[in-house]
Amino acid sequence: MPPYRAPWWLPGGHLQTLYPYLALGRRPPRYRRSRWETPDGDFIDIDWLAQAPAEAPLLVLFHGLEGSSASHYAGALMRAVERRGWRGAVVHFRGCSGEPNRLARAYHSGDADEIDWILRRLRAAGRQPLFAAGVSLGGNALLKWLGREGEAARAAVDATAAVSAPIALSVAGERLGRGVNRLYGMHFLHTLKAKSLAKLRQFPGLYDAAAVRRARTLREFDDVVTAPLHGFRDADDYWTRAASKPGLGRIAVPTLIVHARNDPFLPGAWLPGGGEVSGSVTLEYTRAGGHAGFAAGPFPGNLDWLPARLIAFFSGFAPRME
Repeated sequence: MPPYRAPWWLPGGHLQTLYPYLALGRRPPRYRRSRWETPDGDFIDIDWLAQAPAEAPLLVLFHGLEGSSASHYAGALMRAVERRGWRGAVVHFRGCSGEPNRLARAYHSGDADEIDWILRRLRAAGRQPLFAAGVSLGGNALLKWLGREGEAARAAVDATAAVSAPIALSVAGERLGRGVNRLYGMHFLHTLKAKSLAKLRQFPGLYDAAAVRRARTLREFDDVVTAPLHGFRDADDYWTRAASKPGLGRIAVPTLIVHARNDPFLPGAWLPGGGEVSGSVTLEYTRAGGHAGFAAGPFPGNLDWLPARLIAFFSGFAPRME
């Protein structure tokens, strides 16, 4: 398919990032929801496309920070999956489906254990081709799992893709605390802080409520909440250990990484070169697109390019459906 080119009427990484939120009002497809009990006594919710043949390939999506099946990229991808006649599912990380999860822990950028049990359970449910895509935080978590598991991941999934993944978390975290990017950080903090303060009603004394309220950047929030809840010393330890970039050379599953060089969270200068990834990884760096934006077409535009690119990649690993 043709390479991505940003519309002339949508210049710059920030506008390309914000476009889906400001210009599109398309509703997500019809889903049916199922709840899975987690191995540690919690739960996750999965939204499935309402209808698809049981033998069709399954494409599962892991969303970004504070995302859901209603996120613009999820709706665009699942609509394309539906048109293709495949099965589709959006996995909600803990606490992101509209209902608080049971445990103190939530989710984080390096949640490879969560990715592992979900994909292995999906694989055990059927032998149809299984594909996994992750956007932003979900993309980093997926890549972290792929690098950790190496060859063992091939038993769980046939091909994967990561879109706008903040693979160098320390860089992305710092950038979200500076300049115009602070607006994005404040957007995420709006719901993160509300959820964290609500969690204190379940678990009094879990962390310092006053420090949560004072947090003005993701670094400050991760220091107080994300890091200690998930076994990290502080934000620096979390960002270092959860980053997926160091493990890209160990990925054995065919994997597509799509990233815009003008992504305001992680620009092109920080992206890995071909020598930093395994032979199983295809790097596709577009000149423009922003962070998970990739608007296309004449005004008022659409979000069709990215779903089409992902499905074209995955189709190469679904010969029975061609």
